[in-house]
Amino acid sequence: MTRTAATPATPTPTPTKRTLSHEIRLAARPVGEPGPHHFELVATEVPEPAEGQILVRNTWMSVDPYMRGRMDDAPSYIPPFALGTAIEGSAIGEVVASRSASVPVGATVSHFLGWREYAVLDAAAATVVDPSIASRSAYLGPLGTTGLTAYAALTRTAPVKEGDVVFVSAAAGAVGSVAGQLARRLGASRVIGSAGGPLKTRGLLDRFGYDAVVDYRLGDLAGQLAEAAPEGIDVYLDAVGGDHLQAAIGAMRQGGRIAMVGAISGYNSTAPAVGPDNLFRAAAREVTLRGMLVSSHFDLFPEWIGRAAGWLADGSLRTEETVVDGIERAPEAFLGMMRGANTGKMLVRLSPEPTAAKATTTTTPTTTTTDAR
Repeated sequence: MTRTAATPATPTPTPTKRTLSHEIRLAARPVGEPGPHHFELVATEVPEPAEGQILVRNTWMSVDPYMRGRMDDAPSYIPPFALGTAIEGSAIGEVVASRSASVPVGATVSHFLGWREYAVLDAAAATVVDPSIASRSAYLGPLGTTGLTAYAALTRTAPVKEGDVVFVSAAAGAVGSVAGQLARRLGASRVIGSAGGPLKTRGLLDRFGYDAVVDYRLGDLAGQLAEAAPEGIDVYLDAVGGDHLQAAIGAMRQGGRIAMVGAISGYNSTAPAVGPDNLFRAAAREVTLRGMLVSSHFDLFPEWIGRAAGWLADGSLRTEETVVDGIERAPEAFLGMMRGANTGKMLVRLSPEPTAAKATTTTTPTTTTTDAR
């Protein structure tokens, strides 16, 4: 990562006209796997908010797999990141200046201008959240788009029915760690997760309530899945694609449902990703394969938060966070997340929270693997 300004040693004070905000920009478009040199740390002067705008001091920001696609200059469902400008992404922060009656100073808000210490944005582009019902960081994980992805996938895209056998890929990640627990609440009789390595697979069984685990590092996904679900599966939440999708199609029972949420195994590929060669099996068993964009399900947010906040409060929804500190380490967090260094949600903590929040379980990424699942 190129440094064009010194990183502050302490949290930035309440801004004035000459206060600097550090941000991360995309310096070059990666071909294949991105590295630190594709990012640039820049200091910019914080502007005053205009009428109808707010100034937010970001306290938490999210890094997510979809961001890899936005680094390519290619048509997609969301525009690519522009070179030489701050990267975008979900963030939580405190309003420190406001020219909007609807969002007062001191409010905690979620918005989409992460990857920077301070953000000026229209008040209409921010959502006021309640830090008294959950930690602020939870609004980027279980109460954010990753939690909503699990909920929409298993209630709308590939709805779980009573007695179903459910298979979830990337099950130790932000979506998968919630999805397995949610599948059980929706009536699944058996929940199977995929993860890599003994630590993550044991965590699925001990912490996140999975009945069985497929360790993709051991190979023979189809054989492991057949052993875990000898009578087949009814629902598959696909965040990986490739070999996982092929194994799931091979295990599908009649009328099965697949929610195609992501395909992280191919995000860094420089050649077209290899797809499953058993699609006719899906046709013969009348399986539904349906793509899903979480942005098409934002109407479910109030319903999801209303349910999940209570589960978090009583401890019945278990979550984990992997946290790195400092805006300058945001690229490190992103690259680690893409390689599978996180359990649960990968987050960047930008500055101390303004008031005490409920405790969260956090871990520091100390291991890097070569696969993001």
